[in-house]
Amino acid sequence: MGRVLDRGALTAAYVGIGIAVVGAISFLLIIPIEPLYWILSIPAGLLIGWYANVRSGRRRGEWPRIVANAAFAGAATGLSLAALLLGVKALFFFGDGGYPDYNRVDPVTRLVIPPTCASGADCVYHRYVAQNGDALRAAGITDAASFGTLYWSEQWTTAGQLLAVTTGIAIVAGMSSSFAAAATPCA
Repeated sequence: MGRVLDRGALTAAYVGIGIAVVGAISFLLIIPIEPLYWILSIPAGLLIGWYANVRSGRRRGEWPRIVANAAFAGAATGLSLAALLLGVKALFFFGDGGYPDYNRVDPVTRLVIPPTCASGADCVYHRYVAQNGDALRAAGITDAASFGTLYWSEQWTTAGQLLAVTTGIAIVAGMSSSFAAAATPCA
């Protein structure tokens, strides 16, 4: 592909993006188990870092290319995981209309049944207060604006961690793949 990356690294990056899409659909949308999504970033990084160099046919001693291939494929996978996490979080954060706990309407009288919240951050804030009100108040979170700042700060931190872990694990796996490739004779 160029002086720094091999064609196999590009292929591995596409595979990593696919892994991220499947993981996001499976564990953020269909069955929302976010911790499992985070945990799966580790084997995704391992697989992609290894695959980038095996696909490129890199051998022991070609360290600059080995590290570059694994880092590129791992970063593409990690960025995809992070972007999809943030996208799904934004979808649910800004699209929360409050139902079924808030903003209900009586089917007969068509009158609003309390409690209510403003769609988006306010509804998310009210849901969190209902579950963890004491902890939020202890942290100084008293309204939707301060909650939104805290919420997005945590989401960006998580996205950065996904990127760092996936890329780091991919580099380690890429380096270990070069040892396996050197021990295996080519046919």
